Amino acid sequence: LSAYFCFLMTALGVTAGAHRLWSHRSYKAKLPLRIFLAAANSMAFQNDIYEWSRDHRVHHKYSETDADPHNARRGFFFSHIGWLFVRKHRDVIEKGRKLDFSDLLDDPVVRFQRKYYKSSVVLMCFVIPTFVPWYLWGESLWNAYFLASILRYTISLNVTWLVNSAAHMYGNRPYDKYINPRQNTFVTLGAIGEGFHNYHHTFPFDYSASELGLKFNPTTWFIDFMFWLGLVTDRRQAPKEMVQARKERTGDGSA
Repeated sequence: LSAYFCFLMTALGVTAGAHRLWSHRSYKAKLPLRIFLAAANSMAFQNDIYEWSRDHRVHHKYSETDADPHNARRGFFFSHIGWLFVRKHRDVIEKGRKLDFSDLLDDPVVRFQRKYYKSSVVLMCFVIPTFVPWYLWGESLWNAYFLASILRYTISLNVTWLVNSAAHMYGNRPYDKYINPRQNTFVTLGAIGEGFHNYHHTFPFDYSASELGLKFNPTTWFIDFMFWLGLVTDRRQAPKEMVQARKERTGDGSA
């Protein structure tokens, strides 16, 4: 349970934080929530918020081209993990320089996390998940470290990477059949709502990254709960009429 709680916190640091808040500005979060999401993002250990958001914006702008950091057209392995083992294609660097990321560094929370990223990762990703079970209920340091820290970290990394690989290769395209990203149920379950990827690339500004309703999207539920608490404002959403018109115009008919 402790390991799974850390997994959920890790996931929210990426999905609700680096992705939907900082990369896409799909909603606004007040300072306490931004601090929580930044801490959770350090627990995720997937580069700091600025780097993560920078690469993700480039990915959306130049998706499935050489300027895409994890171009899925280069294969499953490359888009999943291989892109982290090689130098970035020169197009990623050159075209990425043309985008404006100043809004990210205008946020003091992003600047603070970037400045102290390494120490925050050691604390949030490794020390706290290991120390809490040992201190509170007598778990062995061995079990706490390898389950709540290492195993949880490994799973969370691969779940995130599946959004770049599997969700760009396997699934249907009810919103835009002319782009690679797809709706992938398996990825949705693992990445707490990030697998509605054809929708997300069609309407990247939508805070829920999916059509609302009964679909499984814990990240959206979390943002809505924070809205109810008064910590979230200005949730952006694609109008139903716009979504329906896009389905009829460019969808593959599977919706």
